[in-house]
Amino acid sequence: MASNSNGFWEALTDLAKEKNISMDVLIETIEVSLQIACKNNYGKSDNAIVDINRETGEYHVYLAKEVVEVVEDSVEQISLEEAQKISGKHSIGDIVNIEVKSKDFGRIAATAAKNTITQKIREEERKVLFEEYYALEHTVVTGVVTRFSGNNIHINLGKLEGFLAENEQVKGEHYKPQDRIKVYIVEVKTSNKGPRILVSRTHPELVKKLFEEEVSEVRDGIVEIKSIAREAGSRTKIAVWSQDPDVDPVGACVGQNGSRVNAIVDELKGEKIDIVEWDENPAYLIENALSPSKVVAVMADADERSAKVVVPDYQLSLAIGKEGQNARLAARLTGFKIDIKSETQAKESPDFMNFGEDYEDEYFDEEEYYDEEEYYDEEYSDEQSEENSSEE
Repeated sequence: MASNSNGFWEALTDLAKEKNISMDVLIETIEVSLQIACKNNYGKSDNAIVDINRETGEYHVYLAKEVVEVVEDSVEQISLEEAQKISGKHSIGDIVNIEVKSKDFGRIAATAAKNTITQKIREEERKVLFEEYYALEHTVVTGVVTRFSGNNIHINLGKLEGFLAENEQVKGEHYKPQDRIKVYIVEVKTSNKGPRILVSRTHPELVKKLFEEEVSEVRDGIVEIKSIAREAGSRTKIAVWSQDPDVDPVGACVGQNGSRVNAIVDELKGEKIDIVEWDENPAYLIENALSPSKVVAVMADADERSAKVVVPDYQLSLAIGKEGQNARLAARLTGFKIDIKSETQAKESPDFMNFGEDYEDEYFDEEEYYDEEEYYDEEYSDEQSEENSSEE
């Protein structure tokens, strides 16, 4: 059986390009399929030889038969008389390659070969798609809402669909078909139907990746997001640090007139974002994390990962936040369990009995704090500060 059809070879080449599948894989698949066809047609394929010219596409299938005096197995043996008709030099024990004619293959054998090729192409296509999207795992991509299954959303990500489960959606966000949406790829895994891509709108890393896209200093590694705490749809706190002393990490993330952070807020449908400076000293970090509340003193125990915080009486509700959100996010951001009391409460509490003696001077510099407050006002504007306060 032979073929040197340029049309066949061109079709095979086009298929490899279209599906992004290696030609070597396709050729090996054809070889295997022809071996299977031989087995289905003759009951065995141990002596089948498939020869494919990888430059011209011409292929041949042979059965390697041993020359014998008396033929007992016509698939594996050939008589001396028949062998010498091919070449008078053949003798007993020689191996003669007899080409299989295409008409010798039955319909079932041909169908099996075709099915093998089709299945392999599908497997390779799924493998290529899996590897392509697996490389995008833990990144942010833009997709288009296509359909809904119950409360779950399917999103077109190009060649495949992403699956946005109900528990990965932000409460209050509503979408309709053809809406463009940015999602975080949580996981890419295999399934019987091909790669399955799980995406999220609630994952904290979504915010981090959006800052990498929007802020060149973060993207270039000059400014690092050291920690992030998020309650999706409501508020996020991030702690940032700069490797370059001449680059203000908070200012870089905020952008001129808030342009950078506002672009991210818009993408998150109005979710509030607090950007604070990271500090290796846990007391200062906790003080920063409780922004926009003022802090009088912080008593941090690094071993126990706990801290006692004192705030002005009139700032207690702001420090704790609505339904405890500000304190809760600060705790997640710093990794410390934080106990917050007002000055009056601290003076009356046995746990805070040393307040005002040892810790106030150690952790709080009133003049330095108000310098920072002045900067905060310049960057975020009085209007935004008032808005934050009213929300808390």
